[in-house]
Amino acid sequence: MGSVAAGVAASHPATARTGVRILEAGGTAADAAVAAVLACCVAETIYTGLGGGGFATYFDARSGEVTCLDFFVAVPGLDGDRKPEPMVAVDVFFGGLPQIYSIGGASVAVPGVPAGLGEVHRRWGRLSWAEVVAPAAGLARTGVLLPAAHARTLKSCAPALAYGDGAASYQPGGRLLESDELLFHQGLSTAMDALAADGPGVFYAGEYAELMVSTVRAAGGTLGPADLAGYRVAEVPVDHATLSGYRVCARHDLNRTVDTIGALPADLTRPGRAPEVASTLRNLGAQRLGDTTNVSVVDAEGNACVITTTLGLGAGVWLPGLGINLNSMLGEGELLTGELVPGRRMSSYMCPLVVIGPDDSLAVAAGSAGASRIRTALIDTLLGVLVDGLDVGEAIARPRFHAVEDTVHAERGCSPAELETLRAAGWQVVEWPDLNHYFGGVTAVGQAGAAGDPRRGGVGLLL
Repeated sequence: MGSVAAGVAASHPATARTGVRILEAGGTAADAAVAAVLACCVAETIYTGLGGGGFATYFDARSGEVTCLDFFVAVPGLDGDRKPEPMVAVDVFFGGLPQIYSIGGASVAVPGVPAGLGEVHRRWGRLSWAEVVAPAAGLARTGVLLPAAHARTLKSCAPALAYGDGAASYQPGGRLLESDELLFHQGLSTAMDALAADGPGVFYAGEYAELMVSTVRAAGGTLGPADLAGYRVAEVPVDHATLSGYRVCARHDLNRTVDTIGALPADLTRPGRAPEVASTLRNLGAQRLGDTTNVSVVDAEGNACVITTTLGLGAGVWLPGLGINLNSMLGEGELLTGELVPGRRMSSYMCPLVVIGPDDSLAVAAGSAGASRIRTALIDTLLGVLVDGLDVGEAIARPRFHAVEDTVHAERGCSPAELETLRAAGWQVVEWPDLNHYFGGVTAVGQAGAAGDPRRGGVGLLL
């Protein structure tokens, strides 16, 4: 496998163009990834925003070092002066079936996106902070067109996204936005301008922090000044596993993606591998909608930065005059894996990763959306590239299957012989009519280029 081309992969054209613009201006992979994620906070607000949390994985080409940063949301309550009021239950349609989600002020955890992006830029950026924020501020002033894939997600998630003040952006005039219509958040440009001028700290102390606290508490949440003032980005250990002679590096996520790679069958090149792979990737429990997005960037020097962020569904608690929806992560039941201790980070399936070749150079930079399907989507993509010899675009676009309990969900186009092998091994097989965002949303940069996931309107652009 040769060298990886410089490029950007994302889930919205405006996001990808922003990243390339920063690379063209001489920015590093970190500069471009931060700028692209900020663009996500304008263009992909059905998935993420400044009120959310995330993770970053950075590969330094000169040293070969991989670093993982955790800027996911934290449990609020350090002030100890409030008890949460009941959350708001909404029905969201996923796979054609309604699922109950919990939003509202009590679902809001301490956001980490501003602090995390600031830390990525501080460590590995080259351009000024203002230069990195400027493209997103420009997008916020004009608004962006809603891609068809995002419009489909909006339709599914409308009870949460168009709740309360969200209706002004997602359901103007009482009608949900449709494909290629303008998504605009009143006041978001003001927030971006303040972020550019004053840095990420503007959301953790001072006027905006006070506004966040008062808004969340008025909606029944517990977020307080001590929660914001005490928030810190954390560097976390890097897990490693070998796949077909390549080293996969990422954080230790809730689904143990790297451990799963290490547990895959030894001979992955032989026909009929599907049952063993499905067994290794088997998920347990209910499968929830994954409102997440990812940006993957490689610069001309071979450095890579992959950042995955989310709002959950969004709490429907908007900062007045700033166009920012806050996260609903405390309402995501599958992430509540232990006691909710104020100040403690919440768990997450997100797993931005890099793949290092036998010669210690970068082979792939990738991440995915999709909650518990993130692991399946990433591993299937890596199998495509590293084992089956596909380029990243082909590997991402090919049909996937996802194993839950004793059932394999398979997208249209999966090999009939492969599905028969699964049935013969005792799996129930549910065939979906087409590619679907249920199966994740990978963005990746590899040797053959950059690619986004067609399931989520993904785009890949080269420098």
